[in-house]
Amino acid sequence: MNVLLVGTIEPSLAKAVGAKYKALQLPNAATRRRFLAKHGGSITAIVDGGPPGVDANLMEALPNLGAIVHQGAGYDTIDIDAARRLGIGVSNTPDVLNDTVADTAIGLMLATMRGLCTADNFVRSGRWPLDGNYPLGRDLSGSRVGILGLGRIGSAIAQRLVGFDCSIAYHSRRQVPGTPFRYVTSPVELAESVDVLVVATVGGPGTKHLVNRTVLEALGPYGYVINIARGSVVDQDALVELLVARRLAGAGLDVFADEPYVPTELCGLDNAVLLPHIGGATVRSVSMMRELVLRNLDQYLNNGTLTTPVVPSNRRARNGIHKCSGFRP
Repeated sequence: MNVLLVGTIEPSLAKAVGAKYKALQLPNAATRRRFLAKHGGSITAIVDGGPPGVDANLMEALPNLGAIVHQGAGYDTIDIDAARRLGIGVSNTPDVLNDTVADTAIGLMLATMRGLCTADNFVRSGRWPLDGNYPLGRDLSGSRVGILGLGRIGSAIAQRLVGFDCSIAYHSRRQVPGTPFRYVTSPVELAESVDVLVVATVGGPGTKHLVNRTVLEALGPYGYVINIARGSVVDQDALVELLVARRLAGAGLDVFADEPYVPTELCGLDNAVLLPHIGGATVRSVSMMRELVLRNLDQYLNNGTLTTPVVPSNRRARNGIHKCSGFRP
């Protein structure tokens, strides 16, 4: 049995998988066809680290693939419909990143609204003695915050904002039972009613440009956007245009539409805080994620089940022999 590594795998995880199993790295497009012709039949599980992701073509090129073990909570780079159709299990790492990403969201709010990053540069560049006092910022405490996507991470963000005495509203695909926060029926209505819009929804085709120009314009020139979800959820071109024109007060972004590439216009703005997708990247959270990925992989290869399944597997791998408990057309 071989395990295939797809995308950028966290180094300690890649080392752990390689030490326990025969791990192969999916090559780039130029040599992929030859690689799959040689090794495709021996691959029983994938450990996926994101782009380029796992599409239907790759799944179909691996006739004995039974499970895709994803590193991370969001799995929008995997073709879930194809996995279900082919009987391939998919797992992710829910909950282990909730606190870390929620902390990052709060940090981005403070940094963006108070101008903390540009204030740091103001001191370092020697401008304080020359220019005098730094411009006033805005308070997070007591502000009106809208959360787009009140799932695990969105809820963790909301709980932290309670401590800042914020007025909290949210929009999700459906109303969340038992929550004390105000439900709003659309992203536009949410943006119209808040000072800060926090994007915490899932990625993928279903949420692409959910925060479109209309939503951004509804926030207005005193509104802030914080995105710790996926770059695809926000219309990045519209966001840049409105920030440049000062028709938005600011944006705190941990994710972008075409990572790791960031529009040059954003890099030149003093009303944008830009992070290199580090929302869930701490020593503690990465360790927890690594352990859960390994648990999913070990459990599948031992008994054909997954610890945290998004899609259950219909195929089993035992003692080095891949057995099919379903039929893949």
